[in-house]
Amino acid sequence: MGMVFTLYGAAGSGSTPVEATLRLIGLDYQVVEAATWESEAERDRVAAVNPMRQVPALVTPGGEIITESAAILIWLADSHPQARLSPALDDPRRAQFLRWMTFIPASIYSMFWVRDEPTRLGGDNPQAQAEIQRRTIERIADCWRMMDAQITPGRFLLGEELTVLDLYVAVASRWTPRRRRFYAEAPGMAEVVRRVDALPALQPFWAERFPFDEGWEG
Repeated sequence: MGMVFTLYGAAGSGSTPVEATLRLIGLDYQVVEAATWESEAERDRVAAVNPMRQVPALVTPGGEIITESAAILIWLADSHPQARLSPALDDPRRAQFLRWMTFIPASIYSMFWVRDEPTRLGGDNPQAQAEIQRRTIERIADCWRMMDAQITPGRFLLGEELTVLDLYVAVASRWTPRRRRFYAEAPGMAEVVRRVDALPALQPFWAERFPFDEGWEG
């Protein structure tokens, strides 16, 4: 039996940078499609591997379950150092790598739990729902701006080498309020995400799993 990873995810979702990482490393994997934001049935599909009923969730060939996008990305990169997708433990970039890899889910990704279903906090009040959506969008934009002010990219966010941080930001920056706003708030990181978009090794992947359809930038 081959060493195959199983990824619970969906096109364009938080599983996208994980799947891109699996491809860049060259690991065999299969995807269990679960667009958990669409229905209870989709969420139930993930429940066996993640009681939060959220994607991504990764099942290793040995049967270990890993959830949380940042944790999966860091684990994959660190477990396959030959791919050079994360700074080593003794690399001077390591602290900032960990800082920003946790900043994204804590400060940005978490906002979508509310923004995508504002009834979770706003109840049935349409005005409250609209205000929640407005405020979460502004919070996301603020966070991108704060990150941009504290990072000095080279060719990629941490210097000259691609890391899973670049993949994470390139995907997350395509979600609401989408790329045009991201470019305005984070001009220092804008060229990096465009560079990640254009990586030759990922062109077939983007076309399949997160295509650049007309109007994708917002």
